[in-house]
Amino acid sequence: MSLLPYAFARPLLFALDAEAAHDHTLAWLARSQNTPLQWGYCQRRVSDPISLAGLAFPNRVGLAAGLDKNARCIDAFAAMGFGFVEVGTVTPVGQPGNPKPRMFRLPASQALINRLGFNNDGLAAFLTHVQRARFRQGNEASPMLLGLNIGKNASTPIDRAVEDYLTCLDGVYPHADYVTVNISSPNTQNLRSLQSDEALEGLIGHLTERRALLAQRHGKSIPLFIKIAPDLDAEQVAVIAATLLRHGGANSSTWGVIACNTTLDRQAVQGQIHASEAGGLSGGPVLNKSNAVIGQLRAQLGAGFPIIGVGGILSSADALAKVQAGADVVQIYTGLIYRGPELITEVAQALRNAR
Repeated sequence: MSLLPYAFARPLLFALDAEAAHDHTLAWLARSQNTPLQWGYCQRRVSDPISLAGLAFPNRVGLAAGLDKNARCIDAFAAMGFGFVEVGTVTPVGQPGNPKPRMFRLPASQALINRLGFNNDGLAAFLTHVQRARFRQGNEASPMLLGLNIGKNASTPIDRAVEDYLTCLDGVYPHADYVTVNISSPNTQNLRSLQSDEALEGLIGHLTERRALLAQRHGKSIPLFIKIAPDLDAEQVAVIAATLLRHGGANSSTWGVIACNTTLDRQAVQGQIHASEAGGLSGGPVLNKSNAVIGQLRAQLGAGFPIIGVGGILSSADALAKVQAGADVVQIYTGLIYRGPELITEVAQALRNAR
């Protein structure tokens, strides 16, 4: 049980610029993990095991990528009770991202807008932090799972994006329980074009071939997940589903999908301060858009294909709605900022009780 209710810390954090609060929080988590200070946020993990994509998830609540881009706080998030944690997005070479300010709160909608742009320290630093994490050193029967999220550098032309993804896959493969291929951030120019028919087929084909080589080299086969946008029409979703089925099969332990990333749609936040800022919108306004895509994917992929649902989970009811739409497990990010670690336990218990 956490000793420090988030309700006390949130007003102090929200008094700061959104990115400053984010940076201060991660710095403190990095310093406090694996020390007595982590009792300020640690919680007993809810046990709710599920087998998905050939993996044993200890519960159905994960951390979405984007919060810990450089993999500095894996052990801190493990202490909060997540069943799985996804870190990144990492690119082959470090890059500063887009100019500041680039992160904005919309409290009336429990939402965020960010245009960070894959700011990270690069693959070498990322792997150093991953290898320092100690969460696997315990004797748990069902340890937390770790997902590593990969992307392309902003300076890499879109027609050479595959090279960046393969470079990152080579680096992260030995250390990951699963790898997420981020092709849906709205903050890297032309990235979402990789969701189109021909580009997606080429990317998934190259990654499938490389994964086979890496599985032989490292003696383990891990699933890859494609992370897609919520701003797709039914035809685009159908193309993605058909491509995944061709490469993964109906009961896939090799490919899965994460739905969804942030949205460019501002209809739900019109008139609010910062609503017109460029970037991806996350939080409450994304819930229904994400659930609609998840529902389409489940209908087209069938019951056995792995779907991780993310977008707009701020309560246990939101998480239940996402599972009812077709998600097998869920991830949170913006909800953690607005609700704190208590949300992890609340959601995990609700999903367990609903079985």
